[in-house]
Amino acid sequence: MPSTPLLDLAALFASPRLPDIAQEINERLSRETVARRQFYHDMTDDCKMEFIGGEVIMHSPAKARHVRVKDNLLRMVQSYVIARDLGEVMDEKSLCVFPRNDYEPDIVFFGPEKTAAIQPDTMKFPIPDFAVEVLSERTEARDRGVKFQDYEAHGVREYWIIDAEEEWVEQYIEKDGRYELRLKSGSGEIASSVIAGFRVPVRAIFDAKESLRVMQTLLE
Repeated sequence: MPSTPLLDLAALFASPRLPDIAQEINERLSRETVARRQFYHDMTDDCKMEFIGGEVIMHSPAKARHVRVKDNLLRMVQSYVIARDLGEVMDEKSLCVFPRNDYEPDIVFFGPEKTAAIQPDTMKFPIPDFAVEVLSERTEARDRGVKFQDYEAHGVREYWIIDAEEEWVEQYIEKDGRYELRLKSGSGEIASSVIAGFRVPVRAIFDAKESLRVMQTLLE
């Protein structure tokens, strides 16, 4: 996937329509601020909701393969991070607050500094250092579109996109403020650049028994 294009700010600032554009942007952002405030008021811990581009996105139940793949990886990452006291790993019910949008990635990792700010009653989480999205028909456009751009622009230093049906994973690593595709594979090993020392066979993401075997070795 190519990196997202930069906004042509020079052309925007040179435009005679800049005041009109600025007014339109400010009005739009004001409406979004009101809608976002209502979103925070209405959100509960018993459903998966995101706030993207001024709209509330409600998520439907996931297919079994999606849940299994997410759980396989979650168990491995979570066990590894807990055993080595590297930070905190959470799943899709953790609402991560970005400058404009709010997301609930399938898996997130927070390093020690961000973990220290998370309290028992926290419902709005910081931007994660590492995020994973498992694709579905309904979410792929966002996972590859607005989320990819937002994660890239705002400090998610590593982003994995997993296709549970085709059984492969894409690994993007932040480099000089842009994502670089490090790996796209359904085999071999994948090693995180953010979670120090975390390395697992790709197949363990898609096979529960292999995931269990790997998790046991990660705890040794």
